[in-house]
Amino acid sequence: MTEEQGNSLDGKVAIVTGAARGLGRQYGLRLAQAGAAVVLGDRLDCADSMAAVAAAGGQGIAVEVDVADTASCQAMAAQAIDRFGRIDVLINNAALYGGLNTGPFERLDEAEWDACMAVNVKGIWNCCKAVVAPMREQDGGSIVNISSLAATYGLPNALHYTTSKAAVIGLTRGLARELGRHWIRVNAIAPSAVMTEGTAEFMGERLERAAEVIRNMQALRRNLDPDDLAGTVLYLASDASRFVTGQTIMVDGGTTFL
Repeated sequence: MTEEQGNSLDGKVAIVTGAARGLGRQYGLRLAQAGAAVVLGDRLDCADSMAAVAAAGGQGIAVEVDVADTASCQAMAAQAIDRFGRIDVLINNAALYGGLNTGPFERLDEAEWDACMAVNVKGIWNCCKAVVAPMREQDGGSIVNISSLAATYGLPNALHYTTSKAAVIGLTRGLARELGRHWIRVNAIAPSAVMTEGTAEFMGERLERAAEVIRNMQALRRNLDPDDLAGTVLYLASDASRFVTGQTIMVDGGTTFL
């Protein structure tokens, strides 16, 4: 297998959740450019993301999905199978982030805590359950879960988000051991704060100062943008990483060394 063949996604079908904007939109675009047919799922309208895929010569469909709802995730997977006949890749990107309130842990709202866990943790569980049967039937697949630097660094004043993203790493490891016998690989990516709409919403008026602090903590002193993560996503989605599973890859400019 050549390097080019290993990184190709020709003939593969990839689901991306949280694909209406930001990182999810970029993942969908780059997967389509690598040859995959993409299924872009979100509670928000994915029309702009699909337009970007089409403009790049890619193919795909947009699906409305609420990852916290089991039936909605099953319906998303069914639409992928109906349209493309298979599911090879799942990028679990959907998460509550931008709209979360932050502050001392004892002041966090209980309902918001529950919502964060429902989307950021249960949502991944729901989506994995939805795709595992077709992946087993075709003897393999790749699941990529998006965690965060918050999980390994210990982000203060956002304990609901930090805890949810730490759970993603544990889920990734346990599921990798369960599904390895079926040649379904499960890995995670843990990025630093990426300069997206969600980060701007999360940081609010602190954005400029926070970006500077984050940048100065890194070995590579530039804030991340969405395309900085695309190469790692493509690697984990493709056969280039065919013997990699259970791993968490930090894409954080050299903030945390595991």
